Amino acid sequence: MKRKLYSVLVMLAVVAGAGFYYTSADAEKYKPAKAAETKAAEKDVKVDACYGCHAPVKDLHKMGKHAKLNCTKCHSGLEKHLKSPGPDTRPGTDLSWEACGQCHKDQLESFMKEAYHRPARDEKSQLTNRAPNPFWDKLMAGHGFTKEHNLTRSHNWMLIDHLIIDRGYGGRFQGRNGWQYLFDKGRAWDVLTDTKPDSKEHKAFIPQSAAAANPVCLQCKSQDQILKWSYMGDKVEGKTTWDRTSNVVEFVKDLQHGLNCITCHDPHAAKPRIVRDGLIQALTRKEADTLWHKDPKRTNIKVIDMGVRGFTRKIALLEKYDTRLLCGQCHVEYNCNPGTDTKTGAPVKMTDQRTNHFPYKDVFGLYDHYVNQINFLDFKHGITGGLLWKAQHPESESYYNSKHAKAGVGCDGCHTPKMKNKAGKVYTSHFAVTPKVQLKETCLKCHPKWTEEQARYAIDSVKAHIRGKMRKAEFHMSALIDKIVEAKKAGLGDDMIKQAQDQHLRAHILWEYWTAENSDGFHNPDMARESLTKSVDESMKGIKIINDAFAAKAAAK
Repeated sequence: MKRKLYSVLVMLAVVAGAGFYYTSADAEKYKPAKAAETKAAEKDVKVDACYGCHAPVKDLHKMGKHAKLNCTKCHSGLEKHLKSPGPDTRPGTDLSWEACGQCHKDQLESFMKEAYHRPARDEKSQLTNRAPNPFWDKLMAGHGFTKEHNLTRSHNWMLIDHLIIDRGYGGRFQGRNGWQYLFDKGRAWDVLTDTKPDSKEHKAFIPQSAAAANPVCLQCKSQDQILKWSYMGDKVEGKTTWDRTSNVVEFVKDLQHGLNCITCHDPHAAKPRIVRDGLIQALTRKEADTLWHKDPKRTNIKVIDMGVRGFTRKIALLEKYDTRLLCGQCHVEYNCNPGTDTKTGAPVKMTDQRTNHFPYKDVFGLYDHYVNQINFLDFKHGITGGLLWKAQHPESESYYNSKHAKAGVGCDGCHTPKMKNKAGKVYTSHFAVTPKVQLKETCLKCHPKWTEEQARYAIDSVKAHIRGKMRKAEFHMSALIDKIVEAKKAGLGDDMIKQAQDQHLRAHILWEYWTAENSDGFHNPDMARESLTKSVDESMKGIKIINDAFAAKAAAK
């Protein structure tokens, strides 16, 4: 009854045009399993006793603002563990938003805010967004993203939106209160339910859905598994709970929170960090060929092995806050699924580390990286039969060398700006949202002569221009697909077909990168225009290859 009343109140607030904030009352209602009274009952421990086994923690804890916090602030069951250390007495670790929100109340409340600036489950493939049907389904034929591919919402919804989407789990996870889940607040399994609780199968349960999820793609949605997952998701027999090959349906039942605070903030040192293993691997690989490596002003990192559980677990501490790296843990192109080896044609399964891989390069370096360096492509096109690549969300790489980035603006300047609370204290908002929702705090800070209307007009104009280029790239790729089908039916030689399929791949990468990038090219409009016009050129080259082959064949007769 309380939940229904809560939903009604929120709906009334929406109708009235009010924003919704996550209040202290909500925090009490949806606090983590470790109750506040249990925490109060815990006696402070001598941190030196913990340092004896946790040397990396000692170094981190003593360097930052959390140095005076006792271990019991975030860990439970410590007395028992100290009396008899071992895997069976491991203390509990509070990974919830509320754990940090006890002290960082403004950050928590802003993180849980929902602007309602766009509908939930708003398909990217609709005419008003990135790729109007039927081109999207035709260009991505054979991939699960044709089932449902939505625009983003606030970070606190990351895990829930991932679990409920039709392409992820075959429709098995649904809102406990039906569509009222849109207004429910809390952890994932407070909001959702499993309609097939007795099944461990990962398959489509409802029509026109897909089972496209796996444990690696969950690394962006939650870090609840951080203490149970080894570096790169490698399986360590008898040590790791979860790995790249785990049953994803069982895995997600162990997750509750979208984007934990500890993803970007080290809880011991109270300093910026990255935990995404694929990004750490990219920044430390021998080739030294990422955007970060080539940046003479790059933010230095210190990689630390935190593992005392029988397996390697790495974090990378940043010398300063750098949102290109912090946000680049998830807002980045990476591979998180099985595919095909481009050299051998053999399947690449989840046992292969290429299924957890970050290039950290811009759009112009991806063809060579995937095809010639790591020899991996994601899926086979359902119409042409050629191998194609699937983009994720490359905001960090797109933005890296943009005009805004070169001017010193970080992701936080536009998406999580500095704000003042009611007491006048400045804090960093954690309400990650398009700057169009809070123009005074974002665009107008650097463009004071603009009005809000002008700022919105500028943003929309850039995006409209790039969407137009996307439409043209889609038209020409569609024509190339038709031409490859025509060539196959006519019995054109395999060599010509392969050349045309390769042109399709090149055109596809230069286009699809921008359908996955969540700004319609606004993060780097110059790169977007160059990429999309090159996509048109590559499609035209492919069409010409086939037309020339047809002409040669006709002349030979």
